[in-house]
Amino acid sequence: MGKKVYLDNAATTPIDPEVIQAMTEVMQSEFGNPSSTHFFGRSAKGKLEQSRRTIAGLINAQPREIIFTSGGTEADNMALISSVKDLGVKRIITSGIEHHAVLHTIQACADADGIQIKLVKINEKGFIDLNHLQTLLEQSESQTLVSLMHANNEIGNLLPLKETADLCKKHNALFHTDTVQTMGHYPFDMGQLKIDFLTCGAHKLHGPKGVGFLFKRKNLNINPLTHGGSQEAGKRAGTENLYGIVGMAKALEIAYEQLDHHTAQIQNLKAYMIEELQKNFPDVQFNGGSAEHNRSLYTILNAQLPRTTKSEMLLFHLDIMGIATSGGSACSSGSNTGSHVLNALPLGESRPNIRFSFSKYNSHDDIDYTIQCLKKLYKQ
Repeated sequence: MGKKVYLDNAATTPIDPEVIQAMTEVMQSEFGNPSSTHFFGRSAKGKLEQSRRTIAGLINAQPREIIFTSGGTEADNMALISSVKDLGVKRIITSGIEHHAVLHTIQACADADGIQIKLVKINEKGFIDLNHLQTLLEQSESQTLVSLMHANNEIGNLLPLKETADLCKKHNALFHTDTVQTMGHYPFDMGQLKIDFLTCGAHKLHGPKGVGFLFKRKNLNINPLTHGGSQEAGKRAGTENLYGIVGMAKALEIAYEQLDHHTAQIQNLKAYMIEELQKNFPDVQFNGGSAEHNRSLYTILNAQLPRTTKSEMLLFHLDIMGIATSGGSACSSGSNTGSHVLNALPLGESRPNIRFSFSKYNSHDDIDYTIQCLKKLYKQ
């Protein structure tokens, strides 16, 4: 079998071997239901709550502010729907380039509850216009929720999180941010950040799929969206995914133990990819702010390559050559309308767009092989 290169880490990441080991140990020894009162249940409950304390400690939150979910999508749904149902939100401010887990949920709230949706402007590179956000907040006469992601999952643009949170607080608006792409890649101090809801999915930081968490500020009283049990302090019914939760806590622990090292490593890889693309494809362009060092997520690079074929065909040929990349969000695969994020930007002529996304398991050899394959495809 030929060389295989995985450059689609924004879609999902390989599980860290230490995470697999931690999960396997729990699978072998902790089969009790955490809600049971006997020894086996209490032992499982102990592992569950230790994981909650670990995660809370890593982001300077209180354990009771962490609600375990099936992933980032469920956590986003909980934050948004609960804000409308339980916290009196009548108006939601968001952007047109959020993840569909946010946009589709907000639209469902509008359809069901008649809430008002306001879209904050973005500039030509897709960065949020904070001046316009302030204007929208000043115009609010009803309880407002602002929902803006920390880093865009397709173009990597970073939101100034503290500035946005402070602005929301100043105008008495609730603030929800999706950190699925950034948790484990940047430090978070929930004691300092004025964020009301924060969401995470474990599989984007070398943890398992099917598990995530919602940070909910302790003073916000919400009701469960699923019913049938009193798990998660009555906020989410259903037996907890203990193995996944332990794996998520371990993955986040590893991420923050090695944060500086892996940040420098991946930033170096991204810079090398930019350099090699520019050297070999002089008319390459980069979408959004993905090539801007201090304003974009260091794991994502969205490139607009010379015109030759459609993105889908280029991705197909790269796949045949053993290279996994993406044209955008994995959640949009199969859509006939293309990426709603890229469609919102003034990209000019239609050219192939590829999202390269990196992890600690990538190397310069991966970049070299990818460039070689791209050059070969353009010579054909």
